Amino acid sequence: MSNVIVAPETRDLAELAGRLEHWLGGRLPRATGIAVTDLAYPRGAGQSHETVLFDAHWTEGGQPRTQGCVVRIKPRTFTVFPDNLFDEQHAIMKLLSDEGLVRVARPLWFEEDPSILGNPFFVMEKKQGRVPVSIPPYGREGWLHDAAPQQRRSVWRSAVEQLAAIQRVPVASAGFLGGKGAAARGLAQEWDKYQRFTAWLEETAPQPVLRDALARLESAWPAHDPEGIVWGDARIGNMMFDDDFHVVAVMDWEQPSLGGALHDLAWFCTLSETMHGRNSTYGAYLEGMGTREETIALWEEISGKSAAGLEWYEDFTQFKMTCTGVRLSQLRGTAGMDEAAMRRRLKVA
Repeated sequence: MSNVIVAPETRDLAELAGRLEHWLGGRLPRATGIAVTDLAYPRGAGQSHETVLFDAHWTEGGQPRTQGCVVRIKPRTFTVFPDNLFDEQHAIMKLLSDEGLVRVARPLWFEEDPSILGNPFFVMEKKQGRVPVSIPPYGREGWLHDAAPQQRRSVWRSAVEQLAAIQRVPVASAGFLGGKGAAARGLAQEWDKYQRFTAWLEETAPQPVLRDALARLESAWPAHDPEGIVWGDARIGNMMFDDDFHVVAVMDWEQPSLGGALHDLAWFCTLSETMHGRNSTYGAYLEGMGTREETIALWEEISGKSAAGLEWYEDFTQFKMTCTGVRLSQLRGTAGMDEAAMRRRLKVA
């Protein structure tokens, strides 16, 4: 199990407990004896948002109550993405919780007042389970590494079932995720987002490789653009599993959109190869996890949508991940991928 805190910033948890207790008093007007205990940062995951787990205890109507909670705080200075989608993150989780097709933590409260914790935040229910973390890579150590092949098979199948279930949620119900003008939805929305991401990165330093990669992708524009909701970081490392190796929560909805059905599938396939595929260099191969072909077939069966032309979306995924990597290097003041390696990754000469 990872013991590494990767949160973008941390704070005094005793002080946070006091602030949350006071705040909960306003949210639970009939409660007495409110206490916030067992605060902890997640280990091995959660690099973009400060996220803290805690338990809330109180008495109401003469009966003791306990609620496991997670508070997620809007980033202040450690902003990985150019778009502020904190409100949309909360809204899509509420929609999915209400719809019941995708297993997410149920949002409990949203707080806009930045004076309480330094920025707006929301509180959701705390799910119980295990996460295949990235630090250290779950393919090299941890519960999924130690699991039997048939147990890993259950993890893979349950994960793909949830990935596909996102595409069964009506796009019309998530209009709040739409973009502007000609980039309101579909591939145009995701394309616009990453054109702007590139320009944002260029405010710090020129990005000639990213510009070349955008041109290459645009020259091979795909014909197939099925509608759909985008999760944004679709991987098993953003899913929680129970002791039976089934998904109990799909997490980290910080970059949702109406960008189309194939973005998440492409991201999932790309990260699966990186983390536990046969040619993995960051992680290690895990017997029992489905192949790319098996993943696509199961996703198509459950979602009812075609994955034709997925290869282009996988190349776009590599571009998106590179943008994020460049931004993280900027924020941390560390050296990023060298130009030659970036050109190989993005297939530009």
